[in-house]
Amino acid sequence: MARISKEPEVRKQEILDAAMVLFYEKGYEKTSMTDIANKIGVAQGLCYRYFPSKEILFDSCIQEYANKLADKMKTILCNDSLTLAQKLEQTPSYIDFEKDDSIHYKLFHNENSKKIHDQLSIKVCEIMVPFVAELFKKTNEAGETHLTDPETAASFAVYGQLGILLNEQIPSSEKISRIKEFLKLILKI
Repeated sequence: MARISKEPEVRKQEILDAAMVLFYEKGYEKTSMTDIANKIGVAQGLCYRYFPSKEILFDSCIQEYANKLADKMKTILCNDSLTLAQKLEQTPSYIDFEKDDSIHYKLFHNENSKKIHDQLSIKVCEIMVPFVAELFKKTNEAGETHLTDPETAASFAVYGQLGILLNEQIPSSEKISRIKEFLKLILKI
């Protein structure tokens, strides 16, 4: 068989995509680096060149999906023509993402994936906190908010949502309204 050479970023993405499918189909524990290599028809060593371990590969899958979710939220938050209150109302919530039929969504949001869903949630928060802190600084400068510590407010606003979002006793639609109302209250908007 002739060797097929691909650009490093293309090959890396190919490995990530194959891993996502196998992690979904077989589960993380039952998927090996050999399985991933076989799925895309490469030597196992090539997978290890890009990802030194299955754990690092899985973390990269989480990071990739977290970036996609955060980017969807950032789209509205970057719109400088909207007030903070408008941004809060229009920013997509996790309910909006539930319409996604991608392999990422299926892996991270199925009934057997609570642990990896929680990892994803934390990763999205890690991405969003600095972004929201910068947004809060801008709204302070514009006189829209009067936060004494935008970094702490951002951390609380982002991570604080998890207590509600992960509470299975609260209906989905009510979760979003509770979060938005509380954020309006603490931000005084």
